[in-house]
Amino acid sequence: MRSTRATAAVARLNQRSEGRHYLLVMTGNGLFRLRERIDGKDSDVSDALPLDDFVRLVDATGPQPVRRVTKSDEAFARQLARRKTADGDD
Repeated sequence: MRSTRATAAVARLNQRSEGRHYLLVMTGNGLFRLRERIDGKDSDVSDALPLDDFVRLVDATGPQPVRRVTKSDEAFARQLARRKTADGDD
């Protein structure tokens, strides 16, 4: 079950990376390696890493998802900006 987080991270990466295909390889000693399939051949993208480091690497690889910003988020950001400028005037 340890590989579930790693598998999910690679699936998210493949969704974000249109036209590219990444693979998860688990080594015999329980480490994870990221590979990319190019023209039918696999090439290593990373060294063998422990689970947490692997997931961090995969999440940082490729295009990043666009974060949805709601009107409430925008209003809160403006309120924080006003508060910071008002606090700086003291």
